[in-house]
Amino acid sequence: MSALSELDFRPFSRQDLSNAEANDMINGRQAMSDKALRQAVAYLRTSSAANVGADKDSERRQREAIEAFARSAGFEVVETYYDAAVSGADPVTARPGFSAMLERLLSNGVRTILVETASRFARDLIVQETGYEMLKSRGIELIAVDSPDSFVGNTPTANLIRQVLGAVSEFEKAMLVEKLKGARERKRRETGKKVGGRRNYAEIDGGLELIALAKKLHRYPVNGRQRTLADVAKALADTGYLSSAGTQYTPTAVSRMLASSGSALARQRKVETKSSPSALEPAAAELQQEVAELAMRTPLGSRW
Repeated sequence: MSALSELDFRPFSRQDLSNAEANDMINGRQAMSDKALRQAVAYLRTSSAANVGADKDSERRQREAIEAFARSAGFEVVETYYDAAVSGADPVTARPGFSAMLERLLSNGVRTILVETASRFARDLIVQETGYEMLKSRGIELIAVDSPDSFVGNTPTANLIRQVLGAVSEFEKAMLVEKLKGARERKRRETGKKVGGRRNYAEIDGGLELIALAKKLHRYPVNGRQRTLADVAKALADTGYLSSAGTQYTPTAVSRMLASSGSALARQRKVETKSSPSALEPAAAELQQEVAELAMRTPLGSRW
């Protein structure tokens, strides 16, 4: 066979293409790859303010798990939303980060949410199921990256597994809270001082003023309309009252302020009343001093 024939039957290679043609093929493949990626948003949540911060593990761990799953499953995470110091028992629509995420999803066409675990979505079975049904009714897919099928399957078996896992998560949280409470109570009995635990709003710096303002804002209407809990939270933020995470208080937090304000203020007034002298005490003390001086000037046992 001649050299020409061998060249005719040699397999087609990239060397036979011009540089421009080769680059077009590479760019075309890259464009198809990028187009094949499904867009999604990431949702992160941390319950305790003590676990919020750049030096803490919670946010970093969740981000890394979600990003690793997205790379392997063909997702592009276009935005991340984070609820810091927000309880997993709070309704999803009452969380600032989740509400902002939902508003974005409904406006831009992205229809997938990635969470590290189902417990990051909710730690209460009722909150989990109602939140999941709300998302499903809006055509939004929820994926827990540690168990991708938890919220995807809609068979009776998948529903049962999801609900059982949700109940187990709720139980684990309740047991942890109970253990920590018991440990704090034992320490308090030993030392006579309150140890750890979440401080109520009356115990934080400026807490009584915060409670009084929240109660006042909620009591007095604006333009003939009573403020909602969200309105009160916004008004508090406008005056400089923010959560320990530096964010606006949630409506749930405001409701707790309103529920505890009366008892907290009453206890404070009771303590102040006990510690402050009566208005009659100075006069009584002065009279007692005069009687003592008179007794010193009168001979012992004399009536005169």
